[in-house]
Amino acid sequence: MSVETMTASEVMTRTLVTVEPEESPLLAWELMWRAGVHHLPVVDDYGRLVGVLAREDIAGNWSGGPAEQSRAQVRTLVRGMRCPRAAPDTPLSEIAALMADSGCGAVPVLGPDDILRGLVTTTDVLMALAGRTPGPAAGLADVKGGLFHLEPVPPVTCP
Repeated sequence: MSVETMTASEVMTRTLVTVEPEESPLLAWELMWRAGVHHLPVVDDYGRLVGVLAREDIAGNWSGGPAEQSRAQVRTLVRGMRCPRAAPDTPLSEIAALMADSGCGAVPVLGPDDILRGLVTTTDVLMALAGRTPGPAAGLADVKGGLFHLEPVPPVTCP
């Protein structure tokens, strides 16, 4: 298969970790770190995309300590952010142009129902250029939400 004819569905990452808009930046950071990813889709209860967080978005908006970060919500970090989106049949060259023009390192792939199907990252584009693609897969993406909550534990003071 030629890179000139590849589409989003052929190169996208299908196994995704997501976070809900009400979750904290602290949880989002922990999920990114544990999953070894640089981008975290923010999805609502119905699997519709709200936005995509990058590690830089969290780091650039970090203020205060863990207690403050656990009370904030990631919805505030993606509010007003321009996030290009693509359909599964979008050519890879078009996705690369979207990334270059928007400065985004990830483009979410949405189905006709606006449900998140996958994510094309700069790594996915480079892997496609190197001839290493996962290939098309049947069915939906394997999207997993955060399955735990982080709560700060205040230090114990001794009398």
